[in-house]
Amino acid sequence: MNQIDVVLLTKNSEHLLNKCLISIYENVPVKRLIVVDGSSTDSTLKIINEFNKKFGNVMIITENGSRAKARERGIQEVETEWFMFADSDVILCKNWFEKAEKFIKDDVGAVWGLNIDVIPNVKNKLFLKSLALVARECFNLRGGMHDTIIRSELVKGIKIPWQLHTYEDAYIVNWIKKKGYEVVIGDDIYCLHHRPSEDWNLKESFSLAALEIKCGLVYSHTFRYAFYYPFFVFYWFLQVLNKNFGNLFSEKSKPKVIR
Repeated sequence: MNQIDVVLLTKNSEHLLNKCLISIYENVPVKRLIVVDGSSTDSTLKIINEFNKKFGNVMIITENGSRAKARERGIQEVETEWFMFADSDVILCKNWFEKAEKFIKDDVGAVWGLNIDVIPNVKNKLFLKSLALVARECFNLRGGMHDTIIRSELVKGIKIPWQLHTYEDAYIVNWIKKKGYEVVIGDDIYCLHHRPSEDWNLKESFSLAALEIKCGLVYSHTFRYAFYYPFFVFYWFLQVLNKNFGNLFSEKSKPKVIR
């Protein structure tokens, strides 16, 4: 496959953006990086412009609507046969595109890489494996665009309901399937998902939960996905503990032993 356009959604994404872009340019043959930005007020645009100086292939579009409108706007600018959606808070695995390319067949419309949520200080292999399993099952139910390549002709002209600030990914996946194409999960293809620390406070967590319920159950009617909510509550609890008490487990906080 030749080079592909990459669509990246950003809004105040400075916390991981530099590492994210490095992983994209190192592991994907980028023809153009199409950035759809929601009027960032931090250093997001400065970081993006630095990469444009280096590679000279960045297009920046401002879109202040929902994530659905941002994805739709990005699709409109795609010119390559296949393109990629990547989130601005992920780091792609090594050789991401080379591995994904192996799954492209005539009846495949999209290839998704597993998204692995990163929880600092959590090393339990069983729990981390369960995270990967849940992520895979969740994709089967609602899709995901964290790191996904898509056959462009299948989504040209797509009109995603504007109110889907989440579950817009599910709409895209179902759109592709309705056209008779498979959406596959690639083995050994993944990204590490680093959510910003400010997402892990009570106010933001309740806001995200309300949005999840509104878009997932009310708008998208993905009722089976609700069975995974208890797992996500536990996951949120671990993140909050780490944010507020993570220093208790650091090397510096260990008590000194007096002999």
